[in-house]
Amino acid sequence: MTSHTTPAGPAGGPRAARRRLIRELLLVAGFFTVYKAGRLLSTDRTGEAFRNADWIWDAERALHLPGEGAIQRLLLHGDVLVQSANTYYAGVHFPATAAFLIWLYLRRPGHYLWTRRVLAVLTGAALVLHLAYPLAPPRMLADTGLIDTGQVYGPTVYRAAPDADTLANQFAAMPSLHFGWALMLAIGMIAASRSRWRALWLLHPLLTLLVIVGTANHYWFDALVAAALLGVALLLVPRPRTSEQDLEADSDSDVDSGSGSEPGAPAGADIDADAAVPSLPRQQGADVVVGARP
Repeated sequence: MTSHTTPAGPAGGPRAARRRLIRELLLVAGFFTVYKAGRLLSTDRTGEAFRNADWIWDAERALHLPGEGAIQRLLLHGDVLVQSANTYYAGVHFPATAAFLIWLYLRRPGHYLWTRRVLAVLTGAALVLHLAYPLAPPRMLADTGLIDTGQVYGPTVYRAAPDADTLANQFAAMPSLHFGWALMLAIGMIAASRSRWRALWLLHPLLTLLVIVGTANHYWFDALVAAALLGVALLLVPRPRTSEQDLEADSDSDVDSGSGSEPGAPAGADIDADAAVPSLPRQQGADVVVGARP
């Protein structure tokens, strides 16, 4: 007698997958809400923020760092250029990071967990520093000769008066999470991708650096501190081992191009029938039916 069985589906099934997705969305949204709420705790420390800004500006000049004004003068060569920089600052930061995480979640699950943990460590450390060291951005310092390009040319995400801004803490300049997240995006894509052009992802943090400095929203020091904190986070969070799901996603293109996998074989593995599937025992004079009861 032969028994008929139905092959089991993926571990957990669609319901478990939905639960994991909802959990991740709630986790990321909750962490971001805590971060945004925490930043607002230092909005009333105006005097301290400006004293710290004067110290940072003087320290950069003492170290002979290039002036932020040199980058801003390049942007001010044309209205379209400076408006594009303002748009990049206002509109790319969160959507690019969200798209990056979604792609990793769907295509590189192991790298997604690693990236999410690194970003959590980086953002948590940034929140502590924002609260401990309020810092007015260079666009607020009259002696720098810099202008607030967002207010003058638009678009801007900040109100003209920092004390009246209930949606953002304008004294949370250090470290720059615009740069820190952009740098992690580039590192994550390089780590998760096998493209020969993956090093070009570094253009994103480079462009972000020029934008945050040229629009006078951040000092050079803000980006340097963000990079240092990211380095610490990368040391604390272990790199992921390539998961089976990552291997399957990596080999999709190989399967489509006929790189040695047999038709109908699972993505991510070339099939060697002799090595991968053990031979079944044979009985004299009768074939063995898989799943048959004796």
